[in-house]
Amino acid sequence: MPPRAPAASVRRFQSWRFGLFVHWGLYSAAARHEWVKYRERLTDQQYQPYFDHFDADLYDPGAWAELATQAGMRYAVLTTKHHEGFCLWDSDLTDYKVTRTPHGKDAVGPFIEAFRTAGLGIGLYHSLIDWHHPDFTVDSHHPQRDDTAARSADTGRDMGRYADHLNGQVRELLTRYGGIDIMWFDFSYPDHDIYEQPISDGKGRAAWRSERLVETVRSLQPDILLNDRLDLPGSADFTTAEQYQPAGPVLVDGHPVVWEACHTLNGSWGYDRDNLDDKPAELLVRMLVDAVSKDGNLLLNVGPNARGEIDQRAARTLREIGAWMRLHSSAIHDAGPSTYEAPDGCRYTQRGDRLYLHLFTWPMKHVRLPGLAGKVRYARFLADHSEVRRDEPPADGAGSTLTLELPVQRPDVAVPVVELVLHDS
Repeated sequence: MPPRAPAASVRRFQSWRFGLFVHWGLYSAAARHEWVKYRERLTDQQYQPYFDHFDADLYDPGAWAELATQAGMRYAVLTTKHHEGFCLWDSDLTDYKVTRTPHGKDAVGPFIEAFRTAGLGIGLYHSLIDWHHPDFTVDSHHPQRDDTAARSADTGRDMGRYADHLNGQVRELLTRYGGIDIMWFDFSYPDHDIYEQPISDGKGRAAWRSERLVETVRSLQPDILLNDRLDLPGSADFTTAEQYQPAGPVLVDGHPVVWEACHTLNGSWGYDRDNLDDKPAELLVRMLVDAVSKDGNLLLNVGPNARGEIDQRAARTLREIGAWMRLHSSAIHDAGPSTYEAPDGCRYTQRGDRLYLHLFTWPMKHVRLPGLAGKVRYARFLADHSEVRRDEPPADGAGSTLTLELPVQRPDVAVPVVELVLHDS
């Protein structure tokens, strides 16, 4: 069994609950989805203009960190290299990197410094895939999948050499920037149907030499957390739910595991100029609450544009989430699920003797909480600390349901939260 992260690292990760995912690369210049090279079957030559003109003159990671902090986020994960193969740091192992573009400067170091200074946890995303590398074999999940010559066995491509390159780049990232909290690999695709496309020549643990990758990561940063995308059972410290909300606590082989849901704002991870299908802030708050109520984290993505700015729509959404978090963060940070069962249209999160009732729907006048009669010392809205009156059943009565008396007017927040202070048990 591969070694795992210390329990203290896992507890810290779960206490954070809410993080920022940042997808940024050459695809931000194309501005039509981070998989544009794959979707449009672009060759390296056709993709080259994005490299030649990449000049992120407005890149200000301090502003990103400030925005994340305002949103109530506690950690951030940056794409050091996505599937296109472009590196955001000054790698010694390739010229396909940010320091060879007009931008001319390392982008990973300033990001880490800014977010670390802001007190946020640091995660590095690194793609196992590299469509630009000359040794990465062309398969049916590659931009040149329809190019018979490129897929020929005699092209001289060698996945063994690529695995050495991959390992070397991971070693660079974990030795140049100090302590890193999370290594977020993406992704394996052993033979199966993926994105409704049959894959018969996929890549998994053998292609990446995942055992060696894990050994490298653990030896360099013993406290780091690893996600679950190396196709190597037993190596992950947490599992990733991409673009969906689990129906309950996540189980693997019948046992609960540490998990994180990663979501986009609009269906695209990278900057997508014409995609206006943004999720409203209220929905995203509900997703965050839902994740924590099931003992999970939420990693919410932004895709900065090619000048290095987070677009105004995304920034506005994060600020709206932040307005809710400013008043309700105690129900999220360091909180988790409760053993009490929430009524329909509600979620519970709990932190010690504080039970938080999140009202996804607003009932008329009363909400009834099974199992809580005689167990609550005080009830108040978290937003303004105004008392919520409660009706206990008679001491000699049958029934264990506590009734809260709510105002007719719903509080003007994305999700109203009642804080219930429990009796010591």
